[in-house]
Amino acid sequence: MEIFWILAIPLSGGLLLAVFGYKSYAPELNSALSFATFLASIFLTVRVISDGAITEFDEQFFVDSFNVLFVALTAFVAFTTSLFSRPYMRIEQAHGKLTVNMLRLYHSMYQLFTFTMLLVLLTNNMGIMWVAMEAATLTTVLLVSLYRTPASIEAAWKYFILCGVGLALAMFGTILLYFAAEKILGPGGTALLWTHLDEVKGQLEPTILTLAFVFLLVGYGTKVGLVPLHSWLPDAHAEGPTPVSAVLSGLLLNVALYVLVRAKVLVDGTEHTNLAGNLMMGFGLLSVIVAAFMLSRQKDVKRMFAYSSIEHMGLITFAFGMGGAVATFAALLHMTMHALTKSAIFFAVGHATQKSGTQLMENIRGLIRTNPTIGWGLMLGTLAILGMPPFGVFASEFMIITTAMHDYPWSMPFLIIGLGVAFAAIFSRVQRMVFGETGGERLPHPPALVPVFVHLGLVLLLGLYIPAWLAAWFKQAAALIG
Repeated sequence: MEIFWILAIPLSGGLLLAVFGYKSYAPELNSALSFATFLASIFLTVRVISDGAITEFDEQFFVDSFNVLFVALTAFVAFTTSLFSRPYMRIEQAHGKLTVNMLRLYHSMYQLFTFTMLLVLLTNNMGIMWVAMEAATLTTVLLVSLYRTPASIEAAWKYFILCGVGLALAMFGTILLYFAAEKILGPGGTALLWTHLDEVKGQLEPTILTLAFVFLLVGYGTKVGLVPLHSWLPDAHAEGPTPVSAVLSGLLLNVALYVLVRAKVLVDGTEHTNLAGNLMMGFGLLSVIVAAFMLSRQKDVKRMFAYSSIEHMGLITFAFGMGGAVATFAALLHMTMHALTKSAIFFAVGHATQKSGTQLMENIRGLIRTNPTIGWGLMLGTLAILGMPPFGVFASEFMIITTAMHDYPWSMPFLIIGLGVAFAAIFSRVQRMVFGETGGERLPHPPALVPVFVHLGLVLLLGLYIPAWLAAWFKQAAALIG
């Protein structure tokens, strides 16, 4: 029953806000709906941890220790982002950037976007999974183009075209997956149910399944932002509202990678080679290297952190490609840490750009003086995402690097160079933004900085100590896919 509420609340909330989204209480209603979804995800998480994997609604929905982790994380970040967006969007309206109808569109699409991401995570049907990813693309196109400026419309179209082509390839991969399964499971909807596919993965035709994975990797890899399929991501982050950047980096990239990992499990059970893993390692390393060097060329702060997201998703993809208990555990931990940290950074960046009236880093200076909490939030978030101890990103990166050093030593120069260049590029710019000389004005509404420090507090806590129950949960999820 928890699955029903997790999906019904944001879906009905999107329809409700489409009608009442122009009201003054719409931001609070958006947050209340997000909080209700988060509560439902907590109940589902407790049930899965205590009872194990569950299937519902004629096996169309399936939850185990792997995807319930992302359900809870998605619902939590969606809730905290809705809290951040309350003052942020009101400030945008006060600055004349948004109208009442734009805010209604934003709030309704925000709930529908949450619904589509949760549907991807909860469905057992690979076909419905593709439909939900396509729906997530359509909702985010409307969110990215919210400001209706030429640059935002161009970014939205670029996002729509590239991800549309990518998802078309993913659809072809899904069709090939069905053809491979139909011979074993027979015609009908059961041939696309992941639990059924997992049971017979050793009997599936390896050649067809491998070809299907290639199409799925290219298709969903576009949504992950893997190089060279990444060019939509910096534009979408830079031109859309900052709350949208937060959920894109913190949630949508994770959801797309989740689908790829599900597909990799099937291929690993069929192939006697590590072809799927090698492909993911190759795309992952390429993303780390290219994104790291692109960071040093950025002038827009949101574009810079968008390339940082590409770098980290490349690192996570590389870790999943390596496989094994430690690397998979580290990849899951890094996905969690990246979602919390990067969304906190975008929260701080959003208020910083509103204070300065620009996204150009050279014009953002002295945040530590004009608003110390924004300055410290941005600096601590930057240190966390760069892997500085004792934040949790350090722990996950350390496990990934040590595993690579042991199993794939040839990858070490690429990883070290990529992480080193990214550290220098980001830290040198953020340091000037926070501690430089400036004279700025205060914001017309108090910024919502509680979500920033709640996220960073969790990242710090998990860097210092991972509770035994959470470690067991991560190990159980890693065992299912590793």
